Amino acid sequence: MQADVREVAEGIHLVHGSNTNWVIIKDGDAVTLVDTGYLGDRPMLLDSLAAVGSAPEAVTAVLITHAHNDHLGSAEYLRATYGTPVYLHEAEVPHARREFLHQVSVGQVLRNGWRPGVLPWAVHALRSGGTAHLPVASPEPFPVAGPLDLPGRPVPVHTPGHTEGHAVLHLPDAGVVISGDALVTGHATTRVKGPQLLPDMFHRERVRALASLELIEALAADVLLPGHGPVHRGSVPDAARRARERAL
Repeated sequence: MQADVREVAEGIHLVHGSNTNWVIIKDGDAVTLVDTGYLGDRPMLLDSLAAVGSAPEAVTAVLITHAHNDHLGSAEYLRATYGTPVYLHEAEVPHARREFLHQVSVGQVLRNGWRPGVLPWAVHALRSGGTAHLPVASPEPFPVAGPLDLPGRPVPVHTPGHTEGHAVLHLPDAGVVISGDALVTGHATTRVKGPQLLPDMFHRERVRALASLELIEALAADVLLPGHGPVHRGSVPDAARRARERAL
């Protein structure tokens, strides 16, 4: 299976993996990688870098929106193999080290197994490394407040709720928000299309996840790159507002 790589703005590529997205931001020969998909997505991750004319050695940093296995899958591989720093919000650093794991449980999945798509998604997650032990040995907090000195100059914005340290990445110059799982446009476990919160079972604190949509409403952008689902073009504040209204 090959990754679906799409350039959504100059130098910015949304990549659809087996069930999760990641983003490649390319500036000359340097790359910022946002999220890494499942452990089982590694061949697609490496292929996607080659597809944009890059390589893992060129990745300046890996930015992780949150430390769930479907986003963290190859972070430690890149850090250990190529010395690539792995950055997250400071509240998510111990999660990435696996000092604890806040992730949907087998029991929650079984209780929701009657919902369309949940059991096929669960089988895929198991086969792709969704329950693998994937600690990052030396994750680091985002080094500065405001724009990071990396390709794309992304600005981390703390959006807790899905996990304690979830962060979206705002690229003001490009008018892009990389939203991780704070705001998605689809998922294998729901038939809803368009901007939305993930189903409740995936959130650590649904009330805070809902409140974080207001933080996304404040970001000026017209391209949304979610952790799940297709690119959304149009006002990102409006997309966040629609998701909040759907969830109320």
